[in-house]
Amino acid sequence: MGIMDMIQSLAGQTGAAAGTDQAKVAGGFIEALTQHPEGIQGVLDAFKNNGMAEHVNNWGAGQATTATPEQVQQGLGGTGLIEATAAKAGVSPQIVQVALATVLPMVIQHFAPNGQAAPTSSMGSMAQSLLSKFV
Repeated sequence: MGIMDMIQSLAGQTGAAAGTDQAKVAGGFIEALTQHPEGIQGVLDAFKNNGMAEHVNNWGAGQATTATPEQVQQGLGGTGLIEATAAKAGVSPQIVQVALATVLPMVIQHFAPNGQAAPTSSMGSMAQSLLSKFV
């Protein structure tokens, strides 16, 4: 099983088993990221290109500042990740935006420390660590 298969499996199990919208969104988002052509780097680039570089830098540095749902929409707009996450989590895009306002800083902190995408080789353990916080 490849690293992305393992992350996808963990994400699916967490989202389905946990039951809360936030857990479903966390699992759905990780699963959507594994299928997105640019992965976590695409999220970083989208936020930076949409005027949200300071947020990415703060989250990557471990500052647990949250975003608003509007900032999530601004940062991820045009990537298709909100819609893909909603489909995978079985919730509306609006619920995804609200949940990602809390979840996204943790995702960036785990998968893009210091604002740089982590090597693929470390993604499995980081995904397991992150998703365990929602179960």
